[in-house]
Amino acid sequence: MKENIVLIGAGGHAKVCAEIAGLNGYDNILFLDDSVKGPHIFGKTDCFSQFTKTADFFVAIGDNRVRQTFFEKILAEGGRIVSLLHPHAIVSKSARIGKGAAVMAGAVINAGAQIGDGVVINTCSSVDHDCTIGNFAHISVGAHLTGTVDIGEGTLVGAGAVILNNLNICDGVVIGAGATVIKPITEKGVYVGTPAVKIK
Repeated sequence: MKENIVLIGAGGHAKVCAEIAGLNGYDNILFLDDSVKGPHIFGKTDCFSQFTKTADFFVAIGDNRVRQTFFEKILAEGGRIVSLLHPHAIVSKSARIGKGAAVMAGAVINAGAQIGDGVVINTCSSVDHDCTIGNFAHISVGAHLTGTVDIGEGTLVGAGAVILNNLNICDGVVIGAGATVIKPITEKGVYVGTPAVKIK
């Protein structure tokens, strides 16, 4: 049995993360949320500091910026943030997984990949060899990064998107669902289509 774990957030993303926490050996899972209501919610997010000495933490919020904000608040208060890896994900022994990352069922992270802090590698997505994922990025359900792709901090790769090999994507980009990225992206914005182009 592991220590208690406190999840910041209680929406759909948090439900998935809670199940992974259970599979990782946490028997006592507490939810803190400011808007979701229900008997399973322990309290508001501002009471997290009372658990810094007695529980691990995981920020279970899909929005990259909000996830980063809570992540930094918890660390500033001395909280210990853990990563949650689903036992049915495939993660290379040579991959590096940062603090507070979520790796969902069916995800594949191959040799030499570097996954930053607070990253989400969502269900059935793949990160191939030697990719680098910046802090607080989100690789959505069924998205695929081919080899040696560099994803900037806070970037969202939409569901089913594909990024071809040896490409760099800058910080703060949104790549739409089903898009195919065939050249580097050097400017923030929203990119959609095949091949992906920036929406004006």
